[in-house]
Amino acid sequence: MPVPSSTRESSTSTRQVRILLVDDHAILRQGLRSVLDREPDLHVVGEADTRTTAESVAAQLDPDVVLIDLKLGAGSDYEGLVLCRALSAAHPRMGLLVLTTFLDERLVLEAVQSGARGYVVKDVDTTELIRAIRAVSQGESAFDSRTAATVVQSLGRTGVQSEKLTDREIEVLGLLAKGLSNNGIGEKLFISATTVKFHVSNLMRKLGVTRRAEAVYEASKRGLI
Repeated sequence: MPVPSSTRESSTSTRQVRILLVDDHAILRQGLRSVLDREPDLHVVGEADTRTTAESVAAQLDPDVVLIDLKLGAGSDYEGLVLCRALSAAHPRMGLLVLTTFLDERLVLEAVQSGARGYVVKDVDTTELIRAIRAVSQGESAFDSRTAATVVQSLGRTGVQSEKLTDREIEVLGLLAKGLSNNGIGEKLFISATTVKFHVSNLMRKLGVTRRAEAVYEASKRGLI
């Protein structure tokens, strides 16, 4: 059953990230709430255990991030994908982050295509999960190391490309040109090194290169940096 909060967090100097938890296991939701509410900028405002309940609570509370399990109830194993598509269509600015036990290339790619900004597996380190939530709340992509590799490999095989780099990818390129490591770039942009690695792999694919130095050279020839 949903457990929405009746009030919004009062305004403070720290931006509050309002989170909706969607999972059919109450104990898991309680555990997540306990972990996330320890962070001063993260606030769980509601919970839902089914797709229909999640859609209703999301419309009511308008959270910044919805943390979604793919399996909701005894029905389809991938009801969370249906929820992603519904929420993405109804609330385009809402950050959708899949948190699941399934690590499958097809599911990762389908989740992204369904509107999820990130995909992490439930055994991910707590620190990495918190980073992912913060990244998604800011409109960025967030993947743990395994799912990031899966997305990059899948896109490479299917030949799905976009010649245009995103603003974030251009920012990453600029820092690459200064010789920063993934960790250094992550510190500058306030994102995880894993997310940086995803952006680097994606921009190299778009530029048609295989090395970081080649990416910088190709980008400079195109006038991107």
